[in-house]
Amino acid sequence: MNNIPSVDLADFLSDDPERKKKFISEIGKAYEDIGFVALKNHFLSDELVEKLYTEVEKFFQLPVETKKGYEREEIGGQRGYVSFGKEHAKGKKEGDLKEFWHFGQEPATDADLGEEYPDNVIVKELPDFNETGMEAYRMLEKTGIHVLRALALHIGLQENYFDHWASNGNSILRPIHYPPIKSEPENAVRAGAHGDINLITLLMGASAPGLQVQNRNGDWIDAIAQEDELVINVGDMLQRHTNNKLRSTIHRVVNPPRELWHTHRYSIPFFLHPRSDMRLDCLEECIDEDNPKHYEDITAGEFLHQRLVEIGLIKK
Repeated sequence: MNNIPSVDLADFLSDDPERKKKFISEIGKAYEDIGFVALKNHFLSDELVEKLYTEVEKFFQLPVETKKGYEREEIGGQRGYVSFGKEHAKGKKEGDLKEFWHFGQEPATDADLGEEYPDNVIVKELPDFNETGMEAYRMLEKTGIHVLRALALHIGLQENYFDHWASNGNSILRPIHYPPIKSEPENAVRAGAHGDINLITLLMGASAPGLQVQNRNGDWIDAIAQEDELVINVGDMLQRHTNNKLRSTIHRVVNPPRELWHTHRYSIPFFLHPRSDMRLDCLEECIDEDNPKHYEDITAGEFLHQRLVEIGLIKK
């Protein structure tokens, strides 16, 4: 396989049972084989994507001291700005060559949550920044819930199994800026090889290439999607919950060739997290004699805390 499979959400949303069945089969096989797909006909419009990238570029062009005024280290950077080099891949000490922003969940008044989410940080210099970010957040969350419905059916669960946990969940929209590289990086890359923490990640087209996925043979392949497609991958929470039936694939963002070191790269992933009280215990539907239970029982909140410590955003 030289690239990730492409699937069409319109098949799942159609009234034709055969098209719906086709989508479930295609996305299920892709997530068992490589853990990544490119998805077309999602709910994010081209106009909204363009508007969001415009606002994101404006933010990262602000002076460093202005941006640092929006940093919230006391909550592990779960909202607002996280400065350059602060996050690293699990098991690495070198910081990634990036800075980023976090938009978080603004739950419905009737969400009946067992926890309080931190407030989003408002950027006063850019009046459209927060509204645009949260509009994209909602469209990506809606897309992600439909993908999870297809996966629930693939696993053998009720279609709406994930709805309660993903709606009003602890999801994060993360605009990332990879600045120009000014000197030879010492063992550092734009994003070190890692698996995502969450259930699934939805990534709109980045402003430049660089994302690579590791296949089952250990080879790195470029994750290339069309302009109108989202790249969507399985995260560690879903791999754990499905007892390794669905694969959380290791991926990275490599540095560009030296002749392109002067360029900026922007990327905007949406990390779909469940509510923190969701249990990630291995599903009975995914355990049998050939695939015994691989993981201890844990909640999403406990697992998230462990991983934020491991990647350097929360101190022990």
